[in-house]
Amino acid sequence: MVSILICLLLACCGNNQQGAKVLSAEEVEDTLKTDTIPVYARRIIDAYPDFRIRYSDNRLIFPDSSAILCDDGKQKTFTGMLDSCDVEDMFSRDYDTVSTIPSYLSDCGRARCDELFKKMYGSKDSEARKNLVIVEWFGRKLLFSKVNGAARQLEKVAAELAERPHLKKYLTNSTSYYWRKVRGAKRQSTHSYGIAIDINVSYSDYWLWSNPKAKESDQIKYRNRIPMEIVRIFERHGFIWGGRWYHYDTMHFEYRPELVLQFSR
Repeated sequence: MVSILICLLLACCGNNQQGAKVLSAEEVEDTLKTDTIPVYARRIIDAYPDFRIRYSDNRLIFPDSSAILCDDGKQKTFTGMLDSCDVEDMFSRDYDTVSTIPSYLSDCGRARCDELFKKMYGSKDSEARKNLVIVEWFGRKLLFSKVNGAARQLEKVAAELAERPHLKKYLTNSTSYYWRKVRGAKRQSTHSYGIAIDINVSYSDYWLWSNPKAKESDQIKYRNRIPMEIVRIFERHGFIWGGRWYHYDTMHFEYRPELVLQFSR
């Protein structure tokens, strides 16, 4: 920390000799604070600016002074991370947009800190419903959360897809909001928060449909019939795709800008 401060002060002095603006004490302090924030916490802060989240002492701090622990320091198994996910665990794997077939247990996005999402989108059905708005979606009126601009981003996805009529058959009969737990688990589904959409199930594949007796740690065969053209459009607008998961859910898209978008400081 001291070395960072010295470098900043030296840079300021050098710039001043050239007539540049010298950093104030407040600007130096802000820079030091930024340097001490973990990358994963910075991605949350940048992805959800409406909440004006701060980071301090291993916690995300909200304007109402409530706090969420970032890293509980526990070593977890793959399933343990899914069932008891903290903020740091959400970033234990990168969201892979390059590989055509996900690698073993590469499920970036399936591990979610329920406390964080309930804080932003609603901790129960009645709270989440207050944030829902209607999004016109290829003959359906889908309910989606307006929080963090999620519904607005889904509207952008719909507008782009509408320009590609050859993709329409994959998009009809879609569903969105439904307050529930993940199938076979105690953790909350992101459909509960109004930030997930399942597109046409007729063209979709789900790991447990093809492997009904499989466990989370079992080796499974990948299957997908959703065009990558659709996937890339969703991802450009901050959505991740369940088809990027080893435990694939190819109908599933959810608004997770902290994982798929790049932010500049």
